[in-house]
Amino acid sequence: MGRAAPSCAAAAAGAEQRHRRLHPPPLAALFLLFNVGLLLRTGDCQLQTPCRIQKCTTDFVSLTSHLNSALDGFDLEFCKALRAYSACTYRNSKVCRGNLVYHSAVLGISDLMSQRNCSKDGPTSSTNPEVTHDPCNYSGRIGARELRGGEETPPTYLFCGLFGDPHLRTFKDHFQTCKVEGAWPLIDNNYLSVQVTNVPLVPGSSATATNKITIIFKSYQDCTEQKVYQAVTDDLPAAFVDGTTSGGDSDTKSLRIVERVSGRYVEMHARYIGATVFVRQVGRYLTLAIRMPEELAMAYEESQDLQLCVNGCPSSERIDDSGHLPLPVMGQLLPHAASTQPRSVYTLESATTKCHEKMLVKDIYFYSCVFDLLTTGDANFTAAAHSALQDVEALHPRKERWHIFPNSGNGDMGKNSKLSVSLGLVCLILLAFL
Repeated sequence: MGRAAPSCAAAAAGAEQRHRRLHPPPLAALFLLFNVGLLLRTGDCQLQTPCRIQKCTTDFVSLTSHLNSALDGFDLEFCKALRAYSACTYRNSKVCRGNLVYHSAVLGISDLMSQRNCSKDGPTSSTNPEVTHDPCNYSGRIGARELRGGEETPPTYLFCGLFGDPHLRTFKDHFQTCKVEGAWPLIDNNYLSVQVTNVPLVPGSSATATNKITIIFKSYQDCTEQKVYQAVTDDLPAAFVDGTTSGGDSDTKSLRIVERVSGRYVEMHARYIGATVFVRQVGRYLTLAIRMPEELAMAYEESQDLQLCVNGCPSSERIDDSGHLPLPVMGQLLPHAASTQPRSVYTLESATTKCHEKMLVKDIYFYSCVFDLLTTGDANFTAAAHSALQDVEALHPRKERWHIFPNSGNGDMGKNSKLSVSLGLVCLILLAFL
């Protein structure tokens, strides 16, 4: 029989004795020998003590794949997952000390903890989806369901906003300017109802603006009872109509109101349905922005089909022409205004300059600002358009869709449209010479 292979410890001891008999090597050579030794030892002993850093990384991905940075509670859950990841690497520190992937992971964890201000001590996430399942946390509920099904595709979120004269951005990212005087449903599904009331802005004009918003968070399992929120001009409360500021269990707070600016800006976070709502008062009128999961936004009956966020305004209520606003030329009145309407204190040039102070990109929000200034002469509509764009940047899930550019009229064309035309011309030229 042949000799048994020496153990890793014996091999290391033999190597150390041979090194002692040699002349001490330079520092660089010693460093090289040390790393080579580590690699050799890792390779020889892999079957006895495997490095499980890949398992640590896989568990971290599973714990965080369903999280969304724009939603309330993201930092808390992300830090818990980071601490679990760190604990896993620590348990494998001895067997993985020669593994470059392990050292990269340790450095990456440290950087992420610093970026998110995570404390090293605190609760950690469990890698068992049944343990982390929270029926009153939409993100956790979906994540657990996907893990059990073997899929890790995060849910799709939709955005809808209403501001100004009033300008509507639908769940499909269609931009419209409407009259819709009186009470209209923005959203009406099985989980949430939002109704807005619009009043005329100036005599002789069909333009309106929102002066009342009613939001109903419908009861859901044991997460929350029905809660109603109502805001009107000069009364933007930081509580529901029953005087409470949260719904559900007092510890988890699956539904809560956060006041950002007293009497001017509140946020509502509904964790149980993954929805976030911003309500502001700018000048004399209200604005609203909402983000919620597509599967819940589209959960409604046929009788609930009149939803501005879903289907947009009826054609008879539209002021714009397929998203393009009819801006006046050389100070002329707007086409929909009657002769009794007073002229705005703004000209097209001064309104453009005023709006450009707040918004550098000449997208549809910029042109909405110009439109509103020319219609009303009220400079507060500049702030309304600017805050509406800020809400888009905070809530809209896709950055490449934050800006919408006019698609027709007056030669105004966004960068995307210009690029498409240029590419089309190039293609035609190439086809002509082929």
